[in-house]
Amino acid sequence: MSYKNFFTALLPLVFFFFSCENGKNAQKTASELTSNKENEIIVPPFNADSAYAYVAAQTSFGPRVPNTAAHQKCALYLQNKLSGYADTVMVQEFQMRAFDGTILNGKNIIASFNPQNQKRIFLSAHWDSRPFADHDPDAANHKTPIDGANDGGSGVGVLIELARLLQIQKAKIGVDIILFDLEDYGTPEFAPRTANSENTWALGSQYWSLNPHYPNYNAQYGILLDMVGAKNAVFRMEYFSMLYAPQIVKDVWKTAATLGFSDYFLLENGSSVLDDHYFINRNSQIPTIDIIQHDSKTASGFYEHWHTLNDNLQNIDKETLNAVGQVVTQVVYQEK
Repeated sequence: MSYKNFFTALLPLVFFFFSCENGKNAQKTASELTSNKENEIIVPPFNADSAYAYVAAQTSFGPRVPNTAAHQKCALYLQNKLSGYADTVMVQEFQMRAFDGTILNGKNIIASFNPQNQKRIFLSAHWDSRPFADHDPDAANHKTPIDGANDGGSGVGVLIELARLLQIQKAKIGVDIILFDLEDYGTPEFAPRTANSENTWALGSQYWSLNPHYPNYNAQYGILLDMVGAKNAVFRMEYFSMLYAPQIVKDVWKTAATLGFSDYFLLENGSSVLDDHYFINRNSQIPTIDIIQHDSKTASGFYEHWHTLNDNLQNIDKETLNAVGQVVTQVVYQEK
């Protein structure tokens, strides 16, 4: 996951999230309260064991660092897995220049469901892993690639499981799952900072937001998942998400509360995060939110094993995957 830029100026908490309906809307007749088959929302059960297995499959290739064999093998795995579930899958191949001048070969992997439906949303995560453990407590490891089980792998695992569900039970809208590449190759802590350092992160989403996989692609909104698999993770309302897409944050956090996951989705303002959603909001104007772990108890402000060699499968928690997976699945299937 990319370098995170925190701002001290946070948006005020939006207390109307769970305000009561006015009297007119609250009064419903018996016939209105009676569901019918046409309007009934059928939400298939999210399987956390399955999501965990998809995280394990990614880490089995080794660190998914661009321009490596492990990266190529994992890309093929993701493409084949999604092809078994989605109506269409395409790979957007591109090249970007890294902070040190290296030309990186990237692959954004896009799976589409109900491609003919003009009403669409997209769900995303990054699938590459960081080439540097530059926050590892042992300085000798700072130039060692990481597994990225949580930072990247967890979000992808949740989305592949959701793809499996969408193949079993179609949603009423069009859904695109976009796995972004080259997110985590940004300027490391041991390299000199430049005026362009922030733009060395999230290269795959930067490319896609300026060169969508279809000309004039549009979606009503997007949801980004980043670091959604740690034990006892909590997700606050991230600054740029609230700036660009407050209504989407409201809907997702309200859904989490309805499902009983308020201990994970906190009604608290979070810091700003320079992540894939920032460039999508800025460049494509598709309102996009970031569900991302923030931990004020750590020096980095993130997952305790962020950008260390301990970001591995042993530190992935199925209960957290289940909470995030259930919430996003409910959000998708309740769209009409």
